[in-house]
Amino acid sequence: MKNHPPRSIQFRHLRLAALILPSFLLGGAYFSQYIGGLYPCEMCWWQRYPHMAAIQVALMAFLVQNEAMQRALTALAAMALFTSGIIGGYHAGVEYNWWEGITGCTSRVSGSGDDFIKAVLSAPLTRCDIAPWTLFGISLAGYNFLLSCGGGAAILAWLWKSSKH
Repeated sequence: MKNHPPRSIQFRHLRLAALILPSFLLGGAYFSQYIGGLYPCEMCWWQRYPHMAAIQVALMAFLVQNEAMQRALTALAAMALFTSGIIGGYHAGVEYNWWEGITGCTSRVSGSGDDFIKAVLSAPLTRCDIAPWTLFGISLAGYNFLLSCGGGAAILAWLWKSSKH
């Protein structure tokens, strides 16, 4: 006979994961910006907002007493985490030239004379279609996709599995 820990302890770990993972990912984004000098493009910011939401919702899951509400908030935090990953996947695809990104973030400078100067001055400072940093050929947006989608899906799967016991 296996000795399983109480369900509440397993669930506590899920709530912690729903809080810690987006905290580390958002912290890493700010670290890379302020310490590493990698300034975010528009799509980088889009990825941060769901992390901010996930952290707040996961914190609320620790503040409420009702287990059903805790589960719902943890699931919502996991979905926010997953949402950031989907945005990261889209952004990575733009960086790898798998598809075209939004015009305001990936504009190509062209023209001549005054039009060229206006195009240069209105071009984004940090473009979304160029990965400023990679590790093993994977950009920060790509890592966000892998970690956020993987983490969000794992938390949701474990929540579902733990609710069946």
